[in-house]
Amino acid sequence: MRNAEINRETAETKISLWLDLDGTGKTDIATGCGFMDHMLTLFAAHGRFDLMINASGDTYVDYHHLTEDLGICMGQAFDEALGDKRGITRYGTKILPMDEALILTSVDISGRAFLDYRLEGLKEKVGDFDTELAREFVVAMVRNGGFTLHVRQLAGENTHHILEGMFKSLGRSMAKAVKIEKGREDEIPSTKGMI
Repeated sequence: MRNAEINRETAETKISLWLDLDGTGKTDIATGCGFMDHMLTLFAAHGRFDLMINASGDTYVDYHHLTEDLGICMGQAFDEALGDKRGITRYGTKILPMDEALILTSVDISGRAFLDYRLEGLKEKVGDFDTELAREFVVAMVRNGGFTLHVRQLAGENTHHILEGMFKSLGRSMAKAVKIEKGREDEIPSTKGMI
């Protein structure tokens, strides 16, 4: 089974996360931040991952600690669920339209954490969510998951559509990258013999 359960408790947040890579997109997400609940639901639905999250944190300050720690847990869950990465496709790219916005995400499950994130002209907030925190989520996910991710805004000016497009595109890219490649189920997709 390619799943993982991550529990993280700090002085700032408490998070319980369960991820199944071979799911159907079923979610039960309660983070205390409506925007992140929605974005993570979109991510899981478009990736066809089952994702359960119960989280709380010092949101009376802002959503920074919660959002970053959600990214940490998500990255750790992908890393644990993938094990030695045997059989995975490894690469995934998706260009996704969200109304006037057009977003590209491209991932390599490489074992090397690297992020190139280029979303521009975002308004400071969507509701009460600071939009710069979307990047903090992705940074933490990449670092803890050990993969390379490129994010590009190809078109669009509506902040909500840009971020929604990014989470949907990321779900689809991750789904492609973690998919078991038929005929290569026992291979590790690297000439090094390990990732």
